[in-house]
Amino acid sequence: MVEINKNLKRITIALLGKQLNLDMCEQHLVLGMGAVRYRDAYYIKKPVGEIWLFEYGVLVGWDLEEHDRQQFCYEINAIIEGAESRPVLEQYAYSIDITRPFNIHHDSLDIPNDEPLTRLGLSHAFAQSAKLGFFEEKALQLIQENAYISKQLAETGKVSLNRRDLAKLRGVLFDTSSDITLHFNLLDTPEFFWDYPELEADYLRMAKYLDLMPRIEIMNKKLETIQRLLDMLAEQQYHKHSAFLEWIIIILIAVDIVIYFFD
Repeated sequence: MVEINKNLKRITIALLGKQLNLDMCEQHLVLGMGAVRYRDAYYIKKPVGEIWLFEYGVLVGWDLEEHDRQQFCYEINAIIEGAESRPVLEQYAYSIDITRPFNIHHDSLDIPNDEPLTRLGLSHAFAQSAKLGFFEEKALQLIQENAYISKQLAETGKVSLNRRDLAKLRGVLFDTSSDITLHFNLLDTPEFFWDYPELEADYLRMAKYLDLMPRIEIMNKKLETIQRLLDMLAEQQYHKHSAFLEWIIIILIAVDIVIYFFD
């Protein structure tokens, strides 16, 4: 996290939750707060600074006072689905200098103009990075919590879970993997740049600085690990079911033999 000095303005990124309730956004944000929508982002001008609120639950504040951020988050809590009890915060710094081109150095941005849409273009990269961080943590936690399964298979050749627990665990793994995969398109180049292609170059520089592409590649590897774990559990569940059926057949044959000899 960059140290903000008095000569620089502050950028605050906060992951507020899973996503916005889109049915409530028009009433709450546009009509209630005067927000302006730019595809998947809402622009809210404050007396000091501005807020860009993204549909996938990330807030990016430019030159925003901390008490204003907290007050705004309190006011929109009702439209946040899967709200974080303690939003994850990141901070960067920026300055506006029309004599210099766009530049990033040591978490500090030099911006050549004071246009809100320029800041929106950069906010897309910040918001995607925050959301990717959420996916990364979710996938890593899932892998760590279930690492014992592969160890058990390596040591004993089987998993010490009954069929019901195996089915439940497969459901949890599949649900998490599907949730990440379905929302992974959030990390594509935003549609905003179809309308404002002149702003895409700065966005791509910001995305490169935040290592979005390498992190996405690592994320895909984690998803592959989860999928392999799902496949192993599916195979184990199949073997347990087959063994169960074999025992039923053996018991039925034994009963049939007993009946035959004692009839």
